[in-house]
Amino acid sequence: MDLVIDIGNTLKKVAVFSERGKLIRLFQEKRLRVEFLESLFDEYTICRAIVSSVGDEEAEALAWIEARVRLVRFTHRCRLPIELDYATPETLGTDRIANAVGAHALYPRHNVLSIMAGTCLVADFVNADGEYSGGSISPGLRMRFQALQHYTARLPLVEPEEIVPLIGDTTQKSILAGVVLGMAYEIDGLIADYKESFSPLKVIFSGGDSDLLRNFIKKRIFAAPNPILLGLHKILELNASED
Repeated sequence: MDLVIDIGNTLKKVAVFSERGKLIRLFQEKRLRVEFLESLFDEYTICRAIVSSVGDEEAEALAWIEARVRLVRFTHRCRLPIELDYATPETLGTDRIANAVGAHALYPRHNVLSIMAGTCLVADFVNADGEYSGGSISPGLRMRFQALQHYTARLPLVEPEEIVPLIGDTTQKSILAGVVLGMAYEIDGLIADYKESFSPLKVIFSGGDSDLLRNFIKKRIFAAPNPILLGLHKILELNASED
């Protein structure tokens, strides 16, 4: 079996894939502990692994894995099933590359816009020929709430809620409406612009805040729980046999 690790800004996602590419088990950890890995290796026969990191790397845990199986440390220099048509690939987050690979794997031979709503709102575009040209990055939901509280003297810190009014009749509800609906409008506008330029277009939506935001997005989107993990597994398949 294969081990896929995505070290993000907030959580460490650890997934076990079958050799045929099926997601068997998914864990979300705040820390990548050796004790956790030991139990994982006891339960599953792990033969190879890949790690992508945009946060602080867990050096001890990764060294433990590398001492036992082939570990691919993913960078933009790894072999990819898509072509990077990006001006500065060395600055491109590995999570964005994996997201694009996962989107292309889900919808090969289609124009695909993959939107992730997490710490940041990230959009990545892959055309029908498998060429990744980039996308966009803007603040995520909680970052927007935090910014309003941090950069003003009196506005409170508001938490996301599932019920959002169109018209906020309190300061808290006004912030809730402005942030959640504003982000939904941004996503709808982004999808509309891409569809105008790249039709027909598949749109997939993922990330920790996708379930909440999906209720307010008017454009047609497809739920894709783990495009990054899927993409990392595809990259592992291409690179695990290399020295």
